[in-house]
Amino acid sequence: MPGGRERAERKKMESSGSGAFFLATLILWAVSVLFEIVFNGRRELLVVLWGCLFFQGANWILRLTVSKDPLFVNTCVSLLHSSFSSLFVVLILANEWMKKGIKEMFEHKQLVDGLWSGAYSALCFSCGYFAYDQWDMLHYRLYSGWIPSILLHHLVLLICFTLALYRNITINYLIMSLVCELHSIFLHLRKIRRMSGVRDGKMRVVQLEWVFNWLAFFTARLGCHVLITYKLIRDAHKFERGVALPLALTGMAGMNLLNFFLGRDLLKAYRREQAQVHGD
Repeated sequence: MPGGRERAERKKMESSGSGAFFLATLILWAVSVLFEIVFNGRRELLVVLWGCLFFQGANWILRLTVSKDPLFVNTCVSLLHSSFSSLFVVLILANEWMKKGIKEMFEHKQLVDGLWSGAYSALCFSCGYFAYDQWDMLHYRLYSGWIPSILLHHLVLLICFTLALYRNITINYLIMSLVCELHSIFLHLRKIRRMSGVRDGKMRVVQLEWVFNWLAFFTARLGCHVLITYKLIRDAHKFERGVALPLALTGMAGMNLLNFFLGRDLLKAYRREQAQVHGD
């Protein structure tokens, strides 16, 4: 049908246009990181490159041994990152809690100028993942529209993470923001389950998955990001002049907005699966 072909062509053009923009920003980001490593001697940033290579390597192994479906492989690698990232963040927070206690570890100076043990490397590793994932989605066109939310999300994170790594500020704040990866584990598990053909909402494992999905959404994602935003606003007067506070508030505003849309989509998916259960 002509109308269907026209819509398909229009979507392809939209995808190509946005893809070119996000590819250009990714290349600029890569040049920036390489410049810091080579010309400014920032060897600690090599972990960003190791992160990229690690997840790209995992992608190749999955493609050779499990499936050649780009979306399935991409989701499996995302699950791998969420699992590693969650483990790193939990270990970092637990270690600081035992060493300093809750009150001291969440003091403004600690969160802005301090550096928890392992925090810098963990942030570099996640930064490498988001760069890999941006490339993988661009390469296989795992997005749609003029402004794909997932590509925009990754671009914002790459900017915020990289600027923080360059200037050695707000590293601990960003580590706290990664607590949301605990919820991402259940998002990726659900996606893999459905792509594997397991869609029966009556199954106990599916019902249990939804329980953990909602619990993690309201605590690890929504609750954590709201608390970080509250802390930033409450301590706004303690920030020195510069880009740190505006960048942090802008980043968290974007994250909270994305969380709202994610929660809306999750609710729709949950209602849809529940309707199928009652319909059967």
